[in-house]
Amino acid sequence: MRPVGSYNGVDGPRVAIAHDYLTQRGGAEKVVLSMSRAFPDAPIYTLLYDPANTYPEFAERDIRVSRLNSLGVFRKNHRAALPILPFAANAMHVDADVVLTSSSGWAHGFTTTGRKLVHCHSPARWLYLPDMYLGEDSGRLKRAVLAATSGRMRSWDRRAASSCDRYLAVSTVVQRRIADAYGISADVLFPPVAMSRDATTEPIPELLRWLSADGESDPDEAFYLCVSRLLPYKNVDAVVGAFAGRPQRLVVVGRGPDAERIAAGKTSNVLMLSDLTNGQMSWLYKHCRALVAASHEDYGLTPIEAGVWGKPSVVLRWGGFLDTVHEDITGIYFDEPEAAAIAEALDRFETSSFDPDKVRRHVDQFTEEQYAEALYAAVDDLAGWPT
Repeated sequence: MRPVGSYNGVDGPRVAIAHDYLTQRGGAEKVVLSMSRAFPDAPIYTLLYDPANTYPEFAERDIRVSRLNSLGVFRKNHRAALPILPFAANAMHVDADVVLTSSSGWAHGFTTTGRKLVHCHSPARWLYLPDMYLGEDSGRLKRAVLAATSGRMRSWDRRAASSCDRYLAVSTVVQRRIADAYGISADVLFPPVAMSRDATTEPIPELLRWLSADGESDPDEAFYLCVSRLLPYKNVDAVVGAFAGRPQRLVVVGRGPDAERIAAGKTSNVLMLSDLTNGQMSWLYKHCRALVAASHEDYGLTPIEAGVWGKPSVVLRWGGFLDTVHEDITGIYFDEPEAAAIAEALDRFETSSFDPDKVRRHVDQFTEEQYAEALYAAVDDLAGWPT
């Protein structure tokens, strides 16, 4: 029997990690990296893996992929594989005592003879929140394909959820969504922030040139920051629109299907970047004036990352941000993901003040150490190991 508190993610049940696909850089992929640091010997099972477009740390892990991964078109555009992903998920068999699953659509359907513990980012948005997922500008073909397949996929999704032994939700809004979609009661476990004030920061030459072109020699607090995948429900276009005609600058970091459309509509005081290193991201957070986010977010990770550096946030009063932003202490809210509402919030922010130390203390509750301990306890409980 192991002594109480001795489990370190290695000496215990055989654990494997499962995730939908590793083809992009986002909050869900950061959670998988945190899981992997908690369980360093655990292989990671995923449908698709594109090393060039996700975090480079995954190259050091044992990644096990589905047969779909041999088709480059799906690695570059996982949405194109949507109709066949249920079959691919069913074919993924994971050999482990406990499968620690990070999922917003597919990995909860992987098969195993062990137990399944799901940290759920959201039940599939395209099934339960299709209008938000697709956005107002989506074409008729996308909507028709989704409508034609959603009934069958919703049945598959609910069967997959019923095959899991325990659900954890990333936020209170996702907790309610899990109950509505599956009738499952889930505890809330906030994902951690891996970023640290001890991190090495790396300036971005393109950004420094952009600032200096306008006569700005000191980058500190010379720009607002928006970090997001460029998808319709992230509402990055509204953030960009809020800066039209304003003297302040905005830096947008992210990639996604909406990139060209957003770039076409931005003004000269907006700079778009992507595929930055960890050091460059740390530099951006350290030097920005504040984070701005208008997304319908399941979990508000970016305000926590900004808070590591004592920086406040201007965010939409919705979803996961309600769990991670303390109003008037770590940030301020706006009520609609529209340019006018965001611009009004920016005006309020410009006349407000925030204590960086209070911001940092707020985010100290979201550490990887606390997250790992919660996972160890949940895994031990499922596996029937002594604690």
